[in-house]
Amino acid sequence: MKTFKLIVALTLLGFSISSCRKDAPKIDGPSLEELNGGFSIVDPFYVSRDSVDFSAGETVYFTCGMSKTSNWKITITGQTSGAVKEITGTSKTITMNDALWNGSTSQLPMFRNELCDIQLTFEGESDTLVDQVKIKGIKANAGYVIADFENGFNSGWGSFIQSGANMDFQIKTDNFAPQGDDYLNMAGTVNWDWLIGLINFKASADGFVTYPLNANGNNVYFNAMIYGEPGLINSIVLFQFQEDENGDGTFTATSDDQYDVEIKVDWVGWKLISIKYSDLATLVNGAPSTPNGNQQHNPNKIKQINMLHLANPSSGPAKTKLDYIIFTENGPLNP
Repeated sequence: MKTFKLIVALTLLGFSISSCRKDAPKIDGPSLEELNGGFSIVDPFYVSRDSVDFSAGETVYFTCGMSKTSNWKITITGQTSGAVKEITGTSKTITMNDALWNGSTSQLPMFRNELCDIQLTFEGESDTLVDQVKIKGIKANAGYVIADFENGFNSGWGSFIQSGANMDFQIKTDNFAPQGDDYLNMAGTVNWDWLIGLINFKASADGFVTYPLNANGNNVYFNAMIYGEPGLINSIVLFQFQEDENGDGTFTATSDDQYDVEIKVDWVGWKLISIKYSDLATLVNGAPSTPNGNQQHNPNKIKQINMLHLANPSSGPAKTKLDYIIFTENGPLNP
């Protein structure tokens, strides 16, 4: 009997100890051994192609293996354009899912058909791995291009340029363009008026009554590349979107909607401006106002887009550049 009681007591004690035992904590992330160990490359840096035609839908991917988890960065730089694409991550291995390039850029200008230098660097490490890839065809961007100035000044557009000092409202052709080879250069000094010059981009210049865009303003994005001149921050670029509400073939200011965006160019270098069409407001002397039409954003009814280069007449010379005006759907332009 005593033996039986002893067995029961030992069994209950075992259950008690078992119920109080905690499982070892689960540790996420790299081990201490990995973190404190030396850094080395265990699988060589691999670039999937020597040359790539992005226009045909081809892509390039990169792989590499490291001895420990690291913060890494792949930098692709165009030798001709100076365009830069950066791909970053934190991992022990770089796979095609981590580092796939479709020809896009992280920093304007856009890439050209050119040879590109590739660098793989690691935070806190001196190792730098290099390679090259040649672009045979640039990435195609989906959207409707209003103007990229590659074919000069469309005879169907309208324009007005003031007769101020050092006026320059010309299309330039050089490697300075953020897309292609051409851009619009705008400069001058006008001390009696805010307007320096303007261009009317008419749908009729492309053979349309209104631009062939999606009817839903929530799905349409307006994009343009604008350059800020070093030392000059007084340029203003104003876009006016004039809709033909009743389809009579004309824009009537008193009964049709006009939406606007005023951009103060207070940065240096090329910058991509992207705006959802439904976010545009009607401006009167720079202040929001009520549209005169049906008060609905209808991109498919845009008959004309006016671009005005403005500057305070007391501010002295103004200068900026413009390129690649394009409408995209379902998101901003990813150049």
